[in-house]
Amino acid sequence: MAASNGKARSGLRGFLGKLGPGLITGAADDDPSGIGTYSIAGAQLGYACLWTAWFSFPLMAAIQLICARLGLVSGRGLAGLVRERFGGKILWPACALLAIANTVNIGADLGAMAASTAMVTGIPALYLTPLYTALMVSLMIWTSYRQIAKIFKVLTLVLFAYVLTAFLARPNWNAVLHATLIPTLQWSGSYMATFVALLGTTISPYLFFWQASQEVEEDRDQGKTTVAERKGATEQETSDCRVDVITGSVLSNLIMYFIILTTGATLHVHGQTHITTTQMAAEALRPLAGRATYLLFTLGIIGTGMLSVPVLAGSTAYAIAEGARWRDSLKWRPHRAPQFYAVLTAGLLLGLLLNYAGFDVVSMLFWSAVTNGVLAPPLIVLAVLMSSDRGVMGRHVSSPLLRTLGWLTAGIMTVAAIAMFVTLRAG
Repeated sequence: MAASNGKARSGLRGFLGKLGPGLITGAADDDPSGIGTYSIAGAQLGYACLWTAWFSFPLMAAIQLICARLGLVSGRGLAGLVRERFGGKILWPACALLAIANTVNIGADLGAMAASTAMVTGIPALYLTPLYTALMVSLMIWTSYRQIAKIFKVLTLVLFAYVLTAFLARPNWNAVLHATLIPTLQWSGSYMATFVALLGTTISPYLFFWQASQEVEEDRDQGKTTVAERKGATEQETSDCRVDVITGSVLSNLIMYFIILTTGATLHVHGQTHITTTQMAAEALRPLAGRATYLLFTLGIIGTGMLSVPVLAGSTAYAIAEGARWRDSLKWRPHRAPQFYAVLTAGLLLGLLLNYAGFDVVSMLFWSAVTNGVLAPPLIVLAVLMSSDRGVMGRHVSSPLLRTLGWLTAGIMTVAAIAMFVTLRAG
């Protein structure tokens, strides 16, 4: 028995030792934009979108694994590979798509962090938004993202409150099971926009670039400072990478499922189908938290925001720096990589400015997810093409299953975006 327990502990330690960039990426995927989008989906459509959690899981896992393997095997970030394989005429439009999607997402996340903090402190969000921006710029310049992640990833555990609340709300489990297993599609602008937003906040362009770049950073941690030293991967490394990415994807889609379920069982059931403020979104947690509802919601938003906003700004900075052949690492101080940090800071400042353009926070959260959903397909196509190229991947080219899932993801997201534009115009 003792030996058996020892093996179990060893197995658990071994599993945890495999977790790294994929897990952090999965956690960052459930950012304030994601929380807002899932809440809107549950409040507006009830349980009708529950099936999208299992539907999006293999698509997200496939794309993130493709990007992780690209970084792990080639020793380069995604933008560096695009430059090498396709040249600047493809690279810079790809970087532009990424920067647009990320800027909108940063603005939405910063606005949500400020608005949720305002409802528990009484300090106007107008003043809190620049404070959060300055805090993140300072932390990323004077510390490192990994130190930020260690501090704030604990707060993301608050998201599991949605799991508990889902059971306390006593939903109609027959309806939940039916909605989970039987896909439902509605030919309406609101439904198709929600579907695109759910795909966009789960399969987001910034995660592609961040995942590949963090695999490179992992190699740098091991002293592999040149591309030649980083190039190639062992079977054990690719196996560990797969475990890491799939675990992060499971976590991301699990949280997605329970936020939709909780808001469907609380807000939608009680007729609160249109969320326009963070207070309204927070009310979904009242069956669990009572008077502490707003505080619990705010802690979750701050934790996920502090994880995801640096990822958003960092992925843009990695892409542009790799494309321009600048030094690109969050491990270096600004004087060693000035252009990299300049792009990172500019992304945060542009996102900040969006909060003064007159958009309400909840709408920004939702439409930033829609933006990701519309702009992701071209970037997915580039990733799939490179992962299938023996000149890039050698013997580690993507399997037929992985390639099929990649092309399927790009096709589904493209069709969904077209359907959204058609139905919105018709409506």
